[in-house]
Amino acid sequence: MLTRALYFEDFHAGEEFRTTGITLTEAAIVDFGLAFDPQPIHVDAEAARASMFQGLIASGFHTMALSFRLFIQTGALAASSLGSPGIDEVRWLRPVRPGDTLRVLATVLESRPSTSKPDRGVVKMKFTTLNQRDEAVLTMIGNQLLRRRPP
Repeated sequence: MLTRALYFEDFHAGEEFRTTGITLTEAAIVDFGLAFDPQPIHVDAEAARASMFQGLIASGFHTMALSFRLFIQTGALAASSLGSPGIDEVRWLRPVRPGDTLRVLATVLESRPSTSKPDRGVVKMKFTTLNQRDEAVLTMIGNQLLRRRPP
């Protein structure tokens, strides 16, 4: 957790944020799947074993949500977030399985002040979600609207 408030001006290309980890349980994978992505590979262990994945895997949307949660928990956006206009280039690179521990490396790609609203700017960040073997399981580019530092 960060000890100081960050604003738009504090985000510079190349800066990295590293998160703590979270371990997925079979129950969490199935619960998310039942609620939001009820495909057999996410909710039925027996059907998942017969699939090309040869076992239960987390929904990619579950992995995305956990990745953003881990980043939010760093506190990097606590003082300045104004939401996001979207996420680009989402790639699910490897399946996430029960027992996997995920963590995120978030790298600032660019920051640019708003041309229409001088109180804010946009920070573009690449999120790379890694498992316990340091294998990338997800990448995505987040665009974050951030407040500028108050005068």
